[in-house]
Amino acid sequence: MQQLQPFEVGNLIENGGVIAYPTEAVYGLGCDPDNKQAIEKLLQVKQRCWKKGLILVAAEIDQLQAYVDFSQLTAEQLVLVKQKWPGPFTFIMPVGETTLPILKGEFDSIAVRVSAHPVVNRICQAIGKPLVSTSANLAGEQPILTLPKVLTDFKDKIDAVVLGDLGQQLQPSTIIDARSGKILRNGN
Repeated sequence: MQQLQPFEVGNLIENGGVIAYPTEAVYGLGCDPDNKQAIEKLLQVKQRCWKKGLILVAAEIDQLQAYVDFSQLTAEQLVLVKQKWPGPFTFIMPVGETTLPILKGEFDSIAVRVSAHPVVNRICQAIGKPLVSTSANLAGEQPILTLPKVLTDFKDKIDAVVLGDLGQQLQPSTIIDARSGKILRNGN
């Protein structure tokens, strides 16, 4: 497994690679949201059922245009979203027509976040789009908080780990349904 800087992973991700990387609170696993084989590999590594869906993280809201149907949100709903971003808030939004079904799982929506984490931002800027994001752990286990644990648990299972520090968040992101405003998981 390679250990790379955030700006070095663009080609690896574009070629179907799966990476581990630091986020606001825990290490994440990620890949290209437009590469079905990479997403399947990520799900296999994590031992996660595709039906649960996945999160996309982006450096800016414009990177989500191809994956979210913003036309289904009211102006007030968009204001709420934009007030929280960038930051540790994941919104459940209407899914775009061209989004791969494996990303949304069995839902008619997709979970998205614009991150304030510098490593996540550099990765998304390097690939020019959002990154699939799920916590780095096997399904049902605790998320990973240290680089040595990532290297041990995912050795020979993923293509690279991105170097950098975890953010200061102590909990995973708050999840809010953008359409109803209902908080589905409080990260505070």
